[in-house]
Amino acid sequence: MSEADSPDGADDPETVQINLRLSKAFLDDIDTTWKEEGFNSRSEFLRYAARDAVKHPAFSREGWKQIAASEHDLRSGDAELVSRAEVVEMMDQDDPEH
Repeated sequence: MSEADSPDGADDPETVQINLRLSKAFLDDIDTTWKEEGFNSRSEFLRYAARDAVKHPAFSREGWKQIAASEHDLRSGDAELVSRAEVVEMMDQDDPEH
């Protein structure tokens, strides 16, 4: 775990606290997700999500919506798991550079 991933961020002298306004329903979803995914805290999860969005800006908002819908389908039993290779293949098909 990097210093930026520390549970409270206090170990990193360059950590800056920000305020973020979210709907209660969305915050409830975030809290459920970070706990289910094994993150140590809400802050750690949000740093991870923000870092991922910054490092992979080409991944479209539509792509995130598809992931969320697929996750919902998996959890409700309406879909089957796919392998990592299948996911990579699907992403390459959507990428105009490949």
